[in-house]
Amino acid sequence: VVYTQSEILQREVYLFERLDSPNREPMKHLKAICFLRPTKENVELLVQELRRPKYSVYFIYFSNVISKSDVKALAEADEQEVVAEVQEFYGDYIAVNPHVFSLNLLGCCRGRSWDPAQLSRTTQGLTALLLSLKKCPMIRYQLSSEPAKRLAECVKQVITKEYELFDFRRTEVPPLLLILDRSDDAITPLLNQWTYQAMVHELLGINNNRIDLSRVPGISKDLREVVLSAENDEFYANNMYLNFAEIGTNIKNLMEDFQRRKPKEQQKLESIADMKAFVENYPQFKKMSGTVSKHVTVVGELSRLVAERNLLEVSEVEQELACQSDHSSALQVLILALKPRGISSCHCLGSGDLVLGGSGSSVCGCSGSWPLPAQLVSAVVEYGGKRVRGSDLFSTKDAVAITKQFLKGLKGIENVYTQHQPLLQETLDQLIKGKLKDSQYPYLGPNTLRDRPQDIIVFLIGGATYEEALAVFNLNRSNPGVRIVLGGTTIHNTRR
Repeated sequence: VVYTQSEILQREVYLFERLDSPNREPMKHLKAICFLRPTKENVELLVQELRRPKYSVYFIYFSNVISKSDVKALAEADEQEVVAEVQEFYGDYIAVNPHVFSLNLLGCCRGRSWDPAQLSRTTQGLTALLLSLKKCPMIRYQLSSEPAKRLAECVKQVITKEYELFDFRRTEVPPLLLILDRSDDAITPLLNQWTYQAMVHELLGINNNRIDLSRVPGISKDLREVVLSAENDEFYANNMYLNFAEIGTNIKNLMEDFQRRKPKEQQKLESIADMKAFVENYPQFKKMSGTVSKHVTVVGELSRLVAERNLLEVSEVEQELACQSDHSSALQVLILALKPRGISSCHCLGSGDLVLGGSGSSVCGCSGSWPLPAQLVSAVVEYGGKRVRGSDLFSTKDAVAITKQFLKGLKGIENVYTQHQPLLQETLDQLIKGKLKDSQYPYLGPNTLRDRPQDIIVFLIGGATYEEALAVFNLNRSNPGVRIVLGGTTIHNTRR
């Protein structure tokens, strides 16, 4: 996710191995750099490795704090004195975007309580993030969520125990860690998305920056899996937050630019200078060729799926249900939308009992591979329904909010498909303005922030979304001096 293999090769790293791979050959002429999570299993694998070392020297980097007893176990195993270095290099999380991170955990809670192993992993991931960003934060959490309070306490315990590691230079305004629960807004992960990165995750799925295109009709062998990374792909970096209509225009411009730069087929290489120029430009041309074919394929597949699944219709209905309070007219639109038109089961699920006969059969006529059990809909309501939520997700708006919405309507909503704003946007907006209620989001411990926060790390137990990543990106842009980082146990799409 962070570093490409070609970048590592430029640093003279020629062999990539997993520590648990069986039958690795001894190569005493090579030095080894080990980068590992400090788990019991990994320490045991390292102990076995050091007893029978396969390389001449070992530089060991752990992605989090390692216990003294584990270091002692490694020292005792290193009888041949091949270990040159042991360091903690805090990277115990996945850096998804420059302002977004994930722990790649699914199903972190059992009912309303933490799975103990997942609580431990989440605490480790969050404290590693704080150490790598050199932040010792004040902590606020969502009062209505027991898991949020529990995680806040666990992070605080680590900070207290490892106080020497967290002894960073004090800033005028201390950083703030805000811990929230996905169950307060179970709507956002269920909506179709229309910005590039979010659409790719919704329709194709992003897994550690990799996109599986193997199911695309007629896909060529070298495009079955592609990598989309803002670090190494300029087109993706410039377009990931733009909406689908703009992407189409930009793809066309990319193609035209590519055509202009394409070496002429009959290019005459008459002089050494001609050959030199061709060789120098060829890698850039090759790279651009890869970028063009990759994005044309991805955008083409997104377009195909949008048409095949009637997602424009689906999305319009979803947005009306999520953002407007006139549900009686929305119900009529919904019934029309769910007539047999090839809408997939996973998009019908959101319409609850309307879709489900008593037996759990579908009235929408879709032939998706999803089962449609009534339990699935009621489970979502149980997880994020009114009884559970600490905030008023569908608030009956006050006069000020209604006026704002009216004015926004006069300007023209940017797009009927992007009316929805995640709850997180409002929460962070209140936080930045110093208006977030202590009664709903208390501080852990006696101290509170006197000033408005500038460094904010917000963490969503139960997973964040790319719609929320977009909201954070926009808040960072529109609030100079405020830096927000968003994290979650995972990054959701509807299916997840």
